[in-house]
Amino acid sequence: MATERTNGTRERKPEWLKVRLTTNENYQELKKMMRSKTLHTVCEEARCPNIYECWANRTATFMILGDICTRACRFCAVKTGLPTELDWAEPERVAEAVEQMGVRHAVVTSVARDDLQDGGAAIFAATIRAIRKRNPFTSVEVLIPDFMGNWDALKVVMDAKPDILNHNIETVRRRSDRVRSKAKYDRSLELLKKAKEFQPQIPTKSSIMVGVGETFDEVVEAMQDLRAHDVNIVTIGQYLQPTKKHLKIERYYTPDEFAKLKEIGLAMGFSHVESGPLVRSSYHAHEQVKSAERNEQQKMAQ
Repeated sequence: MATERTNGTRERKPEWLKVRLTTNENYQELKKMMRSKTLHTVCEEARCPNIYECWANRTATFMILGDICTRACRFCAVKTGLPTELDWAEPERVAEAVEQMGVRHAVVTSVARDDLQDGGAAIFAATIRAIRKRNPFTSVEVLIPDFMGNWDALKVVMDAKPDILNHNIETVRRRSDRVRSKAKYDRSLELLKKAKEFQPQIPTKSSIMVGVGETFDEVVEAMQDLRAHDVNIVTIGQYLQPTKKHLKIERYYTPDEFAKLKEIGLAMGFSHVESGPLVRSSYHAHEQVKSAERNEQQKMAQ
């Protein structure tokens, strides 16, 4: 059974959520590089628990379009407010960093930019192209906002042909309005469907965080919704409260529950399911891609 929050007390994290700090030379070098190129990473801004492991292995998720989000989702640590002007040189700096890091699989995400007519789609497309130009053997995954349902903006991104299109539903239908600011559950599903209509050959991916008041069965239902919209990869991880001001953790799922969700997801037909307490959308992203490709090849051979 998952551990429950006790009334009036701050529950201690279970043993399986303890993170090993690894700040080797790679970590320090990557941090210095990000500062020198004035780049942002979701690893830092969202206080990801895997930053030490990923940076030590010279992998990072770049966050473009600045570090100020126009939304205020109750689970997210990224700062909110009025963003600054667009930085059209940013795509080239990201591409340079990818080249210097020797990244095989680059993940690019962004803050929500509802102040822009295209939501930042043009910068996403420019970043994909810049990475490809400098790093022709690097695959590119983009984790995009919903563009407020602007499918023309989505098409701009899909026309740049990322190797993976990622958009997170974050939570189950019943909790979506409570957890996500401005985002709509059905709009996210529609975006994932439209992405496949624009570029049927590009795999789609989404993520669910657990522990925000949903039931286990609702998580399974959300996974079914994703499969009904032809999503190929799903990641499932434990929500961790960034600060006391953010959404409280309702319960901690156990490793066995995460293993069960993975088993259920694979039976549904997902090409890959990454499910575990510390899993985040881009955690082991390169391995996710390879696993999904192998599973798809096995399906075709059967």
